[in-house]
Amino acid sequence: MDELIGLLVPISICVVLPVMIVYIITHQKINNDNKRTEILIKAIEANNNIDTDKLAEALNKPQRTPREILNRRLLNGCIFTLAGIGLAITGCVGLFNGAEFNDDQVTFPFLSGMISLAIGISFLIVFFVTRKQIDCTETK
Repeated sequence: MDELIGLLVPISICVVLPVMIVYIITHQKINNDNKRTEILIKAIEANNNIDTDKLAEALNKPQRTPREILNRRLLNGCIFTLAGIGLAITGCVGLFNGAEFNDDQVTFPFLSGMISLAIGISFLIVFFVTRKQIDCTETK
């Protein structure tokens, strides 16, 4: 019986949980689209001289401007980079306090710090590259 429970827990975490997350997100998007469609149909049926094109545009999800996307990339880059540096420092402190490199108090902060640092640096690289492109297109 313990073997069955020991087998079901990883299967449910690795298989059932991701499937349920995808299902919930997909169901939510479909539900939002159906609600927008119902509002448009009622507006068309009422025919009160409502411009349906403007109503459809108002019901669409707001799009981020290029400047907002750029600011989000800068924010994510700073957050991930600083978190990576902090985790790497935590690993160094553990290493200097006499822990072996194979201990969890050193290995986990180093690995997660390096991953976070790589993600942060990549966000910052994309920020600096796209910043030049956005500045060129906005000045024209």
